[in-house]
Amino acid sequence: MNALFYEGNHSFNIKTIEKTPLQAGEVRLKMAYVGVCGTDVHIYHGKMDARVKPPQIIGHEVSGVIEAIGEGVNGWAVGDKVTVRPLNPGPEVPADNGQRHIGQHLKFIGIDSAGGMQQFWNVPAFTLHRLPENLSLTLGALIEPLAVACHDVRLGELQAGEHAVVIGGGPIGLLIALVARQKGAKVLVSEVNPHRIAFIQSLGIQTVNPLEQDLVEAVNAFSAGAMADIVFEVSGVQAGVTAMTQIPRVRGRIVMVAIHSEPKAVDLFRFFWREIKLIGARVYEPVDFDEAIALAASGNLPLEKMITQISPLAAAQEVFETIDKNPAGMKYLLELA
Repeated sequence: MNALFYEGNHSFNIKTIEKTPLQAGEVRLKMAYVGVCGTDVHIYHGKMDARVKPPQIIGHEVSGVIEAIGEGVNGWAVGDKVTVRPLNPGPEVPADNGQRHIGQHLKFIGIDSAGGMQQFWNVPAFTLHRLPENLSLTLGALIEPLAVACHDVRLGELQAGEHAVVIGGGPIGLLIALVARQKGAKVLVSEVNPHRIAFIQSLGIQTVNPLEQDLVEAVNAFSAGAMADIVFEVSGVQAGVTAMTQIPRVRGRIVMVAIHSEPKAVDLFRFFWREIKLIGARVYEPVDFDEAIALAASGNLPLEKMITQISPLAAAQEVFETIDKNPAGMKYLLELA
């Protein structure tokens, strides 16, 4: 079979390898599609070499069909359409507080171990989620990032009728906006890329470009003076962190979605003065995958329009180079069939 290996130094290599023998508790998937995540791009840039050891197969936004079932696996059959929740929690420690999905010993499959950019992939059966027949395998590869959005919205305790502001209109930011709108919120997305702004507007979502318009004034107008009930920080830059404390109403909530690997300046006085709540949100739980699958299968979200490009696995190097050159794109998928 063919597999894509990250070799370091901005390079990938296709190799022909043997199928990995199935272990007890595992299933083998015949892979259909793998999405290129922002994390995969960070790996490509060499920013995660402390965790990813080249040469390594990466990828975790996946869809596929069960090809074989290992010993001790029940409830699954060859031919089942599935996606993968790529978390291997490991043993729990007291400090985890029962939240094994972000526990101390969590291993992220596709980063800390081999991922889905291969034609056949062995995964623990407990990571599987069934895809309904009416949901294409193409959209099945969008379930993982959609589950991120469902988790962020759920932890933010968003309510219908609330004013939600999303700072950062990339793939995750847009998915959060779509989920929030589906739940009845009024949504405004702050984004600086004009191509992404045009695309987001084409989906009927209001936008503001903070490089051209004062964000505080825009949120004030959007909310008729009430300001934001909830803010999602998805930009990952200092400007977003600065803005996130300026636009919530009294006792508003901020959900920290972006990964800020370096400390950034935060206006803590605003938290005191307006009794703002800050909520961290990382990855997802099984309930978020279930919700994401139900939303995708409902047809109520324009997920097909988010797919910028589908390419064969052999073109992966060019795909990563294209993403670097085209930051306006949304979701790029690799086809493995």
